Amino acid sequence: MTNGLVHHRELNLDGMKIFYREAGPTDAPAVLLPHGYPCSSYEFRNYMPPLADRWRLIAPDFPGCGYSDTPEEFDYTFDGYTDFLQRFTAKLGLSKFTVYLHDFGSQIGLRLAIRRPDLIASLIIQNGDIYEDVLGPKYSSLKAIWEKTPENSFAEIRQGICQEEFQREFLNEVRPELAATIPPDLWTLHWSLMTDRRKDISARIIAGLKNNLEWFPRYQSYLRDHRPPALIIWGPQDGYMPEASARAYLRDLPDAELHLVDGGHWLLETNLDEAISLTRSFLMRHS
Repeated sequence: MTNGLVHHRELNLDGMKIFYREAGPTDAPAVLLPHGYPCSSYEFRNYMPPLADRWRLIAPDFPGCGYSDTPEEFDYTFDGYTDFLQRFTAKLGLSKFTVYLHDFGSQIGLRLAIRRPDLIASLIIQNGDIYEDVLGPKYSSLKAIWEKTPENSFAEIRQGICQEEFQREFLNEVRPELAATIPPDLWTLHWSLMTDRRKDISARIIAGLKNNLEWFPRYQSYLRDHRPPALIIWGPQDGYMPEASARAYLRDLPDAELHLVDGGHWLLETNLDEAISLTRSFLMRHS
């Protein structure tokens, strides 16, 4: 297996500086890697090189995240990020790709799939929630906040955005011996990139997850109607998205491959070799 170099690039997208990571031949089948919260394309830094011998892997930092710009005029909503992802992939000339669905990137990736099903070759699904009846216990505190007025909900979420909360998000209830393998770089790096403006954006997005629940049936309908080839790699040690959240995908994708690994929400930190092996086998058959 050949390890490819990851190239760190920038492009101008309608006046925004967008940072992205890219590995693999430009004429190879493409894999798009939208990141989760509170992370960036950094989450895919180790996943990309081992797969770059046969695939072109592209991981952008969303506007307001990582090393990309935080423009005032950008629409920091799930629809706004979907618009961005569509324009970003068009700018790079991607006409068909596998998309990796993880965390809030799963909502954005699926909205793009609904809008442009012709772009989607296959799905890799990893701890992305779209079934309300099987959400994990950590959602209960979030739902309690959503019941407050929009102003109070925003204020409480905004106040909770801190480095300690970032650490809790990245550890997210994995066993202590696994938690010890998750690098503190994840929360120290991403906290160092957090500005007051980005705190406001993050709080609005988290508050907006309430309205995103209304999209869950639409995501499910897309899967049921289009049946894209799908690989589900899931870390069930996840307070937001336990094992039941993974199995729920089989309701609408009964032919999907489901693999539960001994990890949690950020399994590319703890179960990288398994994820790469499963991805390689899947893409060999479906990309």
